[in-house]
Amino acid sequence: MSSALLDHIQKFIPLAPDSALKVPEYFERLEVGKKEILLPANHLCDRLFFVEKGCLHSYFIDQQGVEKSVQFALENWWISDHQAFYKKKVTDTTIQTVEESLVWSISREKYTALLKDLPEMESYFRQMYEIGYGAVITRLKYLFNYSKEEIYYNFSEQFPYFVQRVPQYILATYLGLTPEYLSKLRAKRRS
Repeated sequence: MSSALLDHIQKFIPLAPDSALKVPEYFERLEVGKKEILLPANHLCDRLFFVEKGCLHSYFIDQQGVEKSVQFALENWWISDHQAFYKKKVTDTTIQTVEESLVWSISREKYTALLKDLPEMESYFRQMYEIGYGAVITRLKYLFNYSKEEIYYNFSEQFPYFVQRVPQYILATYLGLTPEYLSKLRAKRRS
């Protein structure tokens, strides 16, 4: 196993050397190409994904048949339909790569075993969920407090790496904009 996941874990919790040696046993390494689907909608969500390299996003299809991005994951981020994962349910979201990626996947079964065998991992995952929840609240504040133009400008200032790496049509749906409107905002900002 690459040290990226272990390094990330150890930024949040100390792992004894013997525990650090056990962690890789629970994960599967995935090298995936651009636009590959890791978890399709209408399937049981039984996996969590950690991005070592690359970019993933999750999306659903609305009633008009339009793709709506709800979450991104770049290096050192986790992604899944967490609610479906914990409820052992079918997901209505799809998780797909945005670019070629190296991902570590853990199944529900192995996740449960990991937490049983290494209880200190509970603290790590709790912290990841707290960070993720905070990101969701921040996104909601953007949607409620800012005009569509302000949403884009504030987001691009806070997260320039997303704006540079994520295709415009995906970024637009994440921000609640149309790709055409986002294109106008980008052109306006350049001039």
